[in-house]
Amino acid sequence: MTLRMKDLTLVSLFTALIAIGAFIRIPIPVLPFTLQFLFTTLAGLLLGGKLGAMSVGLYIVLGLMGLPIFTQGGGIGYIFTPTFGYIIGFCVGAYATGIIANKVLNPSYKRLYAANFVGLGIVYLFGMVYYYGISNFYLDSPIGLWPLFLYCFILAVPGDIVLCVIAAMIAKRTLPVIRKG
Repeated sequence: MTLRMKDLTLVSLFTALIAIGAFIRIPIPVLPFTLQFLFTTLAGLLLGGKLGAMSVGLYIVLGLMGLPIFTQGGGIGYIFTPTFGYIIGFCVGAYATGIIANKVLNPSYKRLYAANFVGLGIVYLFGMVYYYGISNFYLDSPIGLWPLFLYCFILAVPGDIVLCVIAAMIAKRTLPVIRKG
């Protein structure tokens, strides 16, 4: 895969936005959320599956190399935190979102929403499975299925649903500009 300067610039830009998004917290009652999901979703929508996943993958590599760009720091030891599965899910979700959204030249809102919700499902699937595995089998801090579903999905997903809608609106207006340039 040959990358043009524009592609490299956009991948780098979204890597930086994802890192910044990890520290932008939206303070809502019960469970505040960050803008990481918004930027990983936009990476898939605007760059396509491969470049979107490359952008998130670069973010992951930089964080595992020790840059404190994850929400709670960085370094190789971060793979042992229960929430690392969500970060893996961001990469796979960006890929899936990008593939689904960009099957057509000018995706409709319906297609953008569908792509975003598939990506959201992937992020939560990876995140919850990883959280369960690390908590129960590595950290010796068992969590049952109901508390996992409550704290890692029900309380967390409303904010991300709003971000899915926002990402679709941004992508609908921005895609023609990116494709033209």
